Amino acid sequence: MSKIAIIPARSGSKRIPGKNIKLFDGKPVIEYAIYAAIHSGLFNKIIVSTDDDKIAEIASNAGASVPFKRSEENSNDFATTAQVLTEVLQQLEQRGEKFATACCIYPVNPFLTKELIHSAYERMIEYDFDCVFSAVKYGHPIQRAFKIKNHKRVPFFPEYSLTRTQDLETTYHDAAQLYWFKTGPFLNSGILIGENTGIIEVAETEMQDIDNETDWQIAELKYTLWKQKQK
Repeated sequence: MSKIAIIPARSGSKRIPGKNIKLFDGKPVIEYAIYAAIHSGLFNKIIVSTDDDKIAEIASNAGASVPFKRSEENSNDFATTAQVLTEVLQQLEQRGEKFATACCIYPVNPFLTKELIHSAYERMIEYDFDCVFSAVKYGHPIQRAFKIKNHKRVPFFPEYSLTRTQDLETTYHDAAQLYWFKTGPFLNSGILIGENTGIIEVAETEMQDIDNETDWQIAELKYTLWKQKQK
């Protein structure tokens, strides 16, 4: 079954300038995603979708392919991951290249391993999911979430205010690492995470969604501990 890895890495990050190629533990952070994809040995092709020449150069030197630039339409702040993936798959199809399955791998992904890539793929095949992505448990029950209105605490779910935390159902959120998917259902629907979607769970110490400088610093601390654990 033909497989492609697609790493979306546009320029123009506002909160962390040059985020996708910023040095993380001594090397451009995008290289972690590329190396994990290469070392998995699963992919017939590994593509980086970017609008930036510097990102393209670093990606190519790391072993990925950058056969075409991302369109201007899909390089703005409003373009979705699904739109970027669709553009890549359609351009490849026009070149006569079709893939049965694909894995979208986010570029700021220092904790990604070849083992996680394999496990997520195997989960998709075993359960015949259209998509599988990595997820992590919430650190505190979301049923106890609240907002502040007129300086007062207002619970989102008041019916759980007196429920013991150990009696509340476990909830998860996207780890923002990878999304394995079958290209047929995806291209037909335009939806990446639909009803027939499963997850592969990762530990909170093995992921960090990096959106700002504080997230980056936390990721560096986690990565130091993670590396020690790997040894």
